[in-house]
Amino acid sequence: QVQLVESGGGLVQAGGSLRLSCAASGSILSIDAMGWYRQAPGKQRELVAIITKGGSTNYVDSVKGRFTISRDNAKNMVYLQMNSLKPEDTAVYYCNKVPRGGSWGQGTQVTVSS
Repeated sequence: QVQLVESGGGLVQAGGSLRLSCAASGSILSIDAMGWYRQAPGKQRELVAIITKGGSTNYVDSVKGRFTISRDNAKNMVYLQMNSLKPEDTAVYYCNKVPRGGSWGQGTQVTVSS
């Protein structure tokens, strides 16, 4: 199984930016789609960004124009550039396959203050 480790979260003010990183223990070349998920307190986990191995992307409407997902297959890394952050973006962020497979990593906390 490919193990995924997220990093890069933190505390920022509204309007700020963060770049999240996801390091895979194995090759992601054969994984058709990787995604970033998030779960806020009291809410269900949601898929917010998807990227295929060919580089095609899709986003949930609430983050379109603000978040950019990317992947480096050679380095087995997936990234999420988060700009113009809003308090509603506060959540624990996870990366995983799409559809989800294996176990969740520890996630990385993103907190956006008003």
